[in-house]
Amino acid sequence: MYWYEEEVKQLEKTHRLDREHPGIVFYGSSSIRLWNSLEDDFPHSKVTNLGFGGSTLAACVWFFERIMTDYRPKSLVVYAGDNDLGDGRNPEEIFIFFQQLMVKANLRFGALPCYFISLKPSLTRWHMADQFRYTNNLIESEIIKQNGNWKFIDVFKKMLDKSGQPDPSLYDGDGLHLSEAGYRLWAQVVSEKLG
Repeated sequence: MYWYEEEVKQLEKTHRLDREHPGIVFYGSSSIRLWNSLEDDFPHSKVTNLGFGGSTLAACVWFFERIMTDYRPKSLVVYAGDNDLGDGRNPEEIFIFFQQLMVKANLRFGALPCYFISLKPSLTRWHMADQFRYTNNLIESEIIKQNGNWKFIDVFKKMLDKSGQPDPSLYDGDGLHLSEAGYRLWAQVVSEKLG
């Protein structure tokens, strides 16, 4: 986990003065970190971006206490897991990391409303689509079974075109990260779920 250390140190320094009222905390991998329009996309809420580039769900669990020190969010929105699969981990491992994250968040924040954005499809990792679907299914089923303060936000299906392939307009040139259109879609889907 040492390769995330610099970015985590940066996160520890930022927002230091506003941890009492961070509003909605967005936490996770580069899909969160690169969400530059976050404040514009959620104009009626204060938002705090705590994404760190390339992070895995494993890293989000590992650094959770350090990064969340003194934060008192209104709600928590998480996106991670994509890179875990890309690194060769299997869906069951990612599911276990999600369970660990649930436990840590619930210990830290109590019954805070928490949201998990499903793993997204991507052009680059489309050959692994079945693993992505299976991972999403494991996590969504767990959230439904727990019937607690966590909600599942499904972006996977909404990012596919009519032929069932990832819609290229939603991706950056690398076929992995989101384009402006991709973030507009996410903003719409997440806003609907946050109510």
